[in-house]
Amino acid sequence: MLYLLDASLLITANNTYYPVDSVAEYWGWLQHHAEQGNLKMPLEIFEEVKDGPNGTKDLLFCWIQTAAVKKALVFSEKINASLVQIVITKGYAVNLTDTETEQLGRDPFLVAYAMADPANRMVVTSEVSKPTLTRQNRRLPDVCKTMGVRSCDPFALNRALQFSTKWKK
Repeated sequence: MLYLLDASLLITANNTYYPVDSVAEYWGWLQHHAEQGNLKMPLEIFEEVKDGPNGTKDLLFCWIQTAAVKKALVFSEKINASLVQIVITKGYAVNLTDTETEQLGRDPFLVAYAMADPANRMVVTSEVSKPTLTRQNRRLPDVCKTMGVRSCDPFALNRALQFSTKWKK
């Protein structure tokens, strides 16, 4: 299984339960599994994290900018633009305005990468399902479900790949 990471996974982990400067084991574990090919982050999503919140350069920014992390983490596959368009029209809405499309961010790319091989790929996001939301406000787990793509939260990823602060031993 290839786990495709949403920006929310890294941002939430750093801001809440696994700060880069406090739980280095988690970030090393992510890099290790990226090197092993178990998880990747599409370039479009990587750029979203790299850009930082409001252009700030925090510790997450510094971590993700290191050459070894970028080389290991970035998914090198080219996007199928027609799949992105299908995600936008079927997963969100047919007639989104330009403003609504902009509000989607890069999430449609993440789902499209997963759609390219749904039997072997899963989206990992910190977003929580909220089926009542519509159009550009839909959450990733709900869009994934609509598109026939599996998704999970970061803790399911941690269980699947057996994260432990003693993972190196």
